[in-house]
Amino acid sequence: MCTHSDVDEYGFKRESDFDYQSYENIMSSYLTVLTTRSMRWQKFLQSADMQKNRSKLKRFVRKGVPGSLREEVWMITSGAKDLQQQEPNLYQTLLTYEFDQEISDQIKLDLPRTFPDNIHFEQYHLSLYNVLIAFAHHNRTVGYCQGLNYIAGLLLLVTKNEVSSFWLLKVVVENIVPLYHTKTMDNLITDIDVLGELIRQRAPDVHRHIFDLGLPWPVIATKWFICLYAEVVPTETVLRIWDCLFLEGNKILLRVGLTIVVRLRQDLLATDDISTLIGLFRSLEKSQVLMDCHEFLKSIFKVPGNLRRSQLDAMRQRFYSERMANKSKGS
Repeated sequence: MCTHSDVDEYGFKRESDFDYQSYENIMSSYLTVLTTRSMRWQKFLQSADMQKNRSKLKRFVRKGVPGSLREEVWMITSGAKDLQQQEPNLYQTLLTYEFDQEISDQIKLDLPRTFPDNIHFEQYHLSLYNVLIAFAHHNRTVGYCQGLNYIAGLLLLVTKNEVSSFWLLKVVVENIVPLYHTKTMDNLITDIDVLGELIRQRAPDVHRHIFDLGLPWPVIATKWFICLYAEVVPTETVLRIWDCLFLEGNKILLRVGLTIVVRLRQDLLATDDISTLIGLFRSLEKSQVLMDCHEFLKSIFKVPGNLRRSQLDAMRQRFYSERMANKSKGS
């Protein structure tokens, strides 16, 4: 009798061609790791090292945060807990505001489109609406844009808490990836340019192949960055990426993108037309490389090598300045 579940641990339905055997092989060792890590995390959270020893905290986070502790750890590492303590009633107050009808209608339109393949998510529609409308009231520069629904939706699935999800969404959009979700998407466009340049430097053969097939990097990476890899890679891998993102910042997104391209180099080079290439990028959720979240997360700190923040900031400044100069010429 088959004991395979057709949904994952978070309620997402698995496709008919899901490779259960490979998944079980990966998870058998990963669950052992999680059990060990969970006991160590419990002790670590109760110790003074959590606040004082950043190198130890980084080491713990990179090895994975247990699911039962993610809300608590994310709130601390992201700075959301400190912000909430400064304005403890902000979320409830925002929900009393008169809402913008246009934004409200757009959010309502996106509710059934958010994780329709998740058997649990319908019960979170009201919570998702509340988190998104509260954030739109709070940050009128961003308001609401597609992509935020996936971030907030996954936060709700993990935390099961509207207030925590609101504060984590606020920290992500305003502090970790600022100007990704504004109308101009300035930093999003810049970081896609930076990713393309990093790939040109570290995997020139893949960069050239993708260029020759005519697929622009924004087509590949916009969803990666705007959704923080939600709806792009397997769920547990997304959450492991977010473990690091909340502590280490947006550099993690570049590490992940570069590692995906390098680890899938042979598959990418084997494509011979643009539609096959697009199909490969759209099927990352099925990738064996990305399914093994523990090994993949190890590789994002090995494959790209040293990515100094000063180096990335210089690249960002260069690409932004070039884009603004070209924009001025065209106007």
